[in-house]
Amino acid sequence: MDAAEILTRVEGRVGRITLNRPQALHALTTGMCRAMIDALLAWKDDAGVELVLIDHSGERGFCAGGDIRMLAESGAGDGAAAREFFHTEYRLNHLLFVYPKPVAAVIDGITMGGGVGISLPARYRIATERTTFAMPETGIGLFPDVGGGWHLPRMPGRTGMWLALTGARIKAADCELTGIATDDLASASLPQFKSRLIADPAAIETLLTEMEVDAGRPPLGAAHDRVEGLFAGDSVEDILENLQADGSDWAKAQLATLRTKSPISVKVSFRQMQLGGKARTFAENMAMEYRIACRMVATHDFGEGVRAVIVEKDNAPRWNPARIEDVTEADVDAIFAPLPAGEAWTPLPDLDA
Repeated sequence: MDAAEILTRVEGRVGRITLNRPQALHALTTGMCRAMIDALLAWKDDAGVELVLIDHSGERGFCAGGDIRMLAESGAGDGAAAREFFHTEYRLNHLLFVYPKPVAAVIDGITMGGGVGISLPARYRIATERTTFAMPETGIGLFPDVGGGWHLPRMPGRTGMWLALTGARIKAADCELTGIATDDLASASLPQFKSRLIADPAAIETLLTEMEVDAGRPPLGAAHDRVEGLFAGDSVEDILENLQADGSDWAKAQLATLRTKSPISVKVSFRQMQLGGKARTFAENMAMEYRIACRMVATHDFGEGVRAVIVEKDNAPRWNPARIEDVTEADVDAIFAPLPAGEAWTPLPDLDA
């Protein structure tokens, strides 16, 4: 890994992690995850570090996800590099979740996939007018991982289920409504915010209050009742029936969107939301997600999704099975089954769950 892809340093009493891979929208690699883990562990018991700030260089986005091409190439082979990436990334997600010091993540711009995993565990999640949040994994044959099984079911009502299955993109106002963001700042004010934070990290809440802007009316508010009613149900088929029966333009749009997604991904994500919502600890959820990831990365649909969306960009994936209704419970069971002895995910040593 080029060391410049992650910049870590202590400024004042702030440990600062800056994603620095702008040409790839800061998509995470295994080396980037390791570098963040090393910095966080070094600062964990350092009395000179009071707060951790995670941000990014450039203006295009916070983090668009992970190194999808590498994962697809590995999944088509022995999968070892993909498993190493997921194991390391999930340890980073868990470390941030249990970190004993406050973490502030500036989710300015695109925040998807892996970017969600390193921001949602933060105590302060700062959006801007440029923020676009999504978990679009069902569109490439994956599932909303990096802790999505924990965070999404704990959002208000059925919002998390809707985000997980459809991959819907939302902006700052909806991020605040759902709890994805804790605060909203103007992007132009970020340099001032960061400099003042570094000067006095203990004043972060005062700074956020002083500098907060109104993100406007959340569009999701108008669709709240439909999300609650139509994305309820004990199965994906129930949701499809609800949408079909409703017949509104909004319902038709959601139904059409779901029909474009990988059927196995939709079914797996639905069960992930159910089980993750019942998980007792974040670590328990991450162990489940690791089992799913190890298997999903080797499926036909993941390779096909990457081909259609990332490589050839024809946006015409040929899923197998082709319809959600053709995915069996046995198909989903196989994805969630325990891994062989000694292959399960574990958190970093000496960390609480």
